[in-house]
Amino acid sequence: MLRLIPRPVHRVALRIAHRVRHRWRIWRGTRIEGVSTILRDLEGRVVLVRHSYGTPSWCLPGGGLARGESPEDAVRRETREEIGCEVTGLRCIGVLNETISGSPHRAHVYLGTITDMPEADGREIAEARLFPANSLPEPLSKLTRARLELWREHMRTGS
Repeated sequence: MLRLIPRPVHRVALRIAHRVRHRWRIWRGTRIEGVSTILRDLEGRVVLVRHSYGTPSWCLPGGGLARGESPEDAVRRETREEIGCEVTGLRCIGVLNETISGSPHRAHVYLGTITDMPEADGREIAEARLFPANSLPEPLSKLTRARLELWREHMRTGS
């Protein structure tokens, strides 16, 4: 249904909705839950995206869990919606408890592999690119930095 809305109109609506959601979370303080995915291609490059709303920072693909949805299903859905790719080899490397917009947030962080070239949906995602893991672009969002640090720790300890 949302695909019937022209992309430019959809992007404006997302910017407005992002601001409203931010203020709603501050006011309500409602607990939220989501997923972030460190996606790599077969060459080991990492997928980063820029949203059409919010800050211009580079972020990991991901999003909120729908009611009754498992974190793994959310990863697969968000990856298809945002960058048009299927994920293989999914595994959870940790859960971060943090605060977003004044609300408690639980983030399930996953690793996965893609074999297709990521392509921004042109609505929620303005840009999607692959970067060498040792040469990520700036600015990275604060939340992305925390997730990448979790990944690095996972790689160091193997757990």
